[in-house]
Amino acid sequence: MRTSENTSGAGRVERVEVLTAEQAGQVRELLAAAARADGREAVSEAGRLRIRPDSPREGVRHLLQPVDGTVVGYAQVEGERPGTVELTVAPAERGRGLGGELVRAVLAGADGGLDFWAHGGLPAARHLAEVHGAVLVRELRQMRRTAPAPDAVPLPAGVRLRTFEPGRDESAWLALNALAFAHHPEQGSWTERDLAERIAEPWFDPKGFFLAERDDRLVGFHWTKVQPDGPGEVYVVGVDPAEQGNGLGKALTAVGLRHLVLERGLPTVMLYVDADNAAAVRVYERLGFEVHEVDLMYRWQPSGPR
Repeated sequence: MRTSENTSGAGRVERVEVLTAEQAGQVRELLAAAARADGREAVSEAGRLRIRPDSPREGVRHLLQPVDGTVVGYAQVEGERPGTVELTVAPAERGRGLGGELVRAVLAGADGGLDFWAHGGLPAARHLAEVHGAVLVRELRQMRRTAPAPDAVPLPAGVRLRTFEPGRDESAWLALNALAFAHHPEQGSWTERDLAERIAEPWFDPKGFFLAERDDRLVGFHWTKVQPDGPGEVYVVGVDPAEQGNGLGKALTAVGLRHLVLERGLPTVMLYVDADNAAAVRVYERLGFEVHEVDLMYRWQPSGPR
C-alpha cells in the first residue's frame, strides 16, 4: 500500500509499507551519505534491517521524499502509541526546509504519540523535534573505553561458560533475553526473525557470543560485536533475574571485554546504556568507560502544536 502527500519543496512525500529494490537502494545510499557527513548512523541497526526489500515488517511505514526522482529524505515509523521515528535528509539538500516537511508528513499520518530519535543529539534534529512540540524523554549514552583488558572475574559457583551454537541455542537464548529485558521492550521483544537477521549479518561471530549455564540451563550471556574499521562492542549483556547480585553480570562483562581486547586486538570498546540506569552506568564507569556521545528521544503528543 502506498499514499502520497504534497509538500512545498520536494513535491510529494510517499508513504509505503514495503520498499521496492530500487527504493531500498536509494535509501541505503542516502543513509550512507548522511553517516559520512555526520559521523554516525541516522537510523539504528534495527531500522536499517527493516529497509530490506525482501523483508517487510508488520507495523513499519517508510516515508520517501524525492527530488527529481532521487530520494533525498527518508523517515521510518515503527509501531504505534507511541510509534518510533527515525529520519534524515541528504547532506547536500539540508537547509532547504525538507526536514521540517518530512516531520510534518510523519505527524500528519500519526495515530497517537510518536517518539523521535535524534541520534548523536545533532542540533538540527533537536531543533526539529522541539519546534514541533516534542519533549525530551530519554537519553541513550554511547560509552567507550580505550584501555588494557580488565582482569578476569571468577564465575559464580556452579556456572560454566561456553559459546553460542547456531541451530541449537536460539530458543533458549530468546527466552532468557525476554526474561532479562522484561522491562526493556526494544530488546526484550526480540523474535526468532530478529535473532536470525543478526546471525545472518557479516559481523556475526559465534565465538564472541558467550553463554553462561547452570545445570544445563541458560542463565546469562554476553554477545560481542565487531564491525570492520570500528571499535569492539558490548552488544548485549543479559542475566537471569534469579542470578542477579551474585557477580555473574560482572564476570560476563569481563569475559567479553577480554575477548575483544586480547583475542580480537581491539583496545577501544563501546556500548550503549540508558542515562537513567544509574547502577549500570556506575559499573561501566568503574571499568573505564566514558561518555562518547548521546542519542536523544523526543516524544510528540497529538495535542501538541504541529
